[in-house]
Amino acid sequence: MRHSTRRFIANSLVANKRIDRVCIAPAATAHLKWLPMSTTGERFERAVAIMERLRAPGGCPWDREQTFDSIKPYTLEETYEVLEAIDNRDWDELPGELGDLLLQVLFYSDMAKEQGSFSIDDVLDRLSRKLVDRHPHVFGDAKADTSSEVKRNWEALKVEERKKRLGRTLRVVDGAAAGKTSPSILDGISSSMPSLLEAHKLSSRAAQVGFDWPDLEGLFAKLGEETLELRQHLREFPAPGPRPEGRGVAGSGRQTVPEDLRIRLEEEVGDLFFVLVNIARYLALDPESALRKTNRKFRRRFQWMEQRLHEGGTTPESVSMNELESLWQQAKQQEKP
Repeated sequence: MRHSTRRFIANSLVANKRIDRVCIAPAATAHLKWLPMSTTGERFERAVAIMERLRAPGGCPWDREQTFDSIKPYTLEETYEVLEAIDNRDWDELPGELGDLLLQVLFYSDMAKEQGSFSIDDVLDRLSRKLVDRHPHVFGDAKADTSSEVKRNWEALKVEERKKRLGRTLRVVDGAAAGKTSPSILDGISSSMPSLLEAHKLSSRAAQVGFDWPDLEGLFAKLGEETLELRQHLREFPAPGPRPEGRGVAGSGRQTVPEDLRIRLEEEVGDLFFVLVNIARYLALDPESALRKTNRKFRRRFQWMEQRLHEGGTTPESVSMNELESLWQQAKQQEKP
């Protein structure tokens, strides 16, 4: 949440005058005064108690109305705001954004506690246990002197964890149904995550069992193959062929394409994206981060063009493509050190 939301929460606390359990000044004060916190644990307990107070009877009406489903969009938003702060190297803003992300964890945990599912204690216990179990080279007798060895051990441990998790799931169904279900290396990869990230995780998981390209050249060959397949389908595109949508109302220049061809083109474009994601994986790059940075670069350069045109008393709509291309090249040049 942005600063306005944080102010709203602070104002809610002031209105309530008190928060049970932790180090907040007496209700007689006209505003909240935080007592000194000597440990990280005390600070965490205070945050947990604030969240409980907001959800409790007499707390904040908005917070009390929220559900797991209504909070989900905020969780995604806060995650991207953390990433943006990191990309911008905005170290002053990052603590606040990380706090907003932590708020999501506290929110879900408090709602789960209310319905008797789990609590923040269970979240912390699982986290601590996972960290210890997945670092046997630190907390056990395993040996890992390099980061690659650590990663290899980590992946092997996660495979075992998935097997145990699947085993627990199968035990709750009857034996006949259990016999029809077999574990998949892809179990646990959510289909609701961003598509680039999902593609990266799917291909990484498949690579663990040897289903992978032998080298980067194989990926470039696959990229050429998928490009050729797309171009072959484009031969069926209605005359005069693919064109960008015209200026004006969105969609006003869109061409009519047969539905079966549209489906095939969509599939081929998806295949191209998948190969590009695997190229990023081979180069140990995050495709989501790479595309996000390119999006910001495009935004920055296009807005620079708009500003130059505005200073000249004109707009992008009123100049030729040649003029726009010239400005685009200037925008690229002015960014160079």
